[in-house]
Amino acid sequence: MITGQVRLEAPTTRPYSQRWNRRDFFRGLTLVGTAGLLGLNPRLIAAEPPPETTRIRLVHDPSICVTPQYLAEELLRADGFSEVQYVEATDGLGSRVIAAGGADMMMEFTGVYLTRIDAGDPLVMLGGVQLGCFEVFGGARVRAIRDLKGKRVAVLGEGTPEHVFLSSVVAYVGLDPRRDIRWESHPPEESMRLLDEDKIDAFAGFPPVPQELRARRIGHLVLSTTTDRPW
Repeated sequence: MITGQVRLEAPTTRPYSQRWNRRDFFRGLTLVGTAGLLGLNPRLIAAEPPPETTRIRLVHDPSICVTPQYLAEELLRADGFSEVQYVEATDGLGSRVIAAGGADMMMEFTGVYLTRIDAGDPLVMLGGVQLGCFEVFGGARVRAIRDLKGKRVAVLGEGTPEHVFLSSVVAYVGLDPRRDIRWESHPPEESMRLLDEDKIDAFAGFPPVPQELRARRIGHLVLSTTTDRPW
């Protein structure tokens, strides 16, 4: 939306030390592209107003999968957010924090958003970020997804990203995630111990958990959403 106008003068040469920030770059790129598309002479350009609020609250989740939202902090400040806060949600249910108004934005597995929106939560999806992150590790009795039927599978909790993700996977291969899987809720550290002791049959997790499982030589990889073809 255009809210103001300034006159476009002849370009001047900037010293190399005066680097453009992200807003300058995209403002110029958008103006050039729009003018070319519409066949207009871009003699007037829109002045971008500051954000309506200067505070933004992001859900903090200790995983390298959401690293981009931490790297974006300086970009958010450049966009006018003077106060960038992180809200703790280590139970895997950050989407509920967003829905309750406890935070403003987060990165999460798409399936969680879909289930929460279906439940009536006031969430809005802004865009995609990445493809792979989850990995499923199995014990001696699990070599493929279909082997999970009747088995004990550990997740952080019902409705968490791991649970929603793996439920969709087993349903795709013809299993009923409500009847065919024996779900158990455990913290990641306990799930790794239980898998090592053969007290659970599989464990779905995201970094850094898969890396720790490999380092400890616990279980074996059954599915990687980063490298495997669709199940």
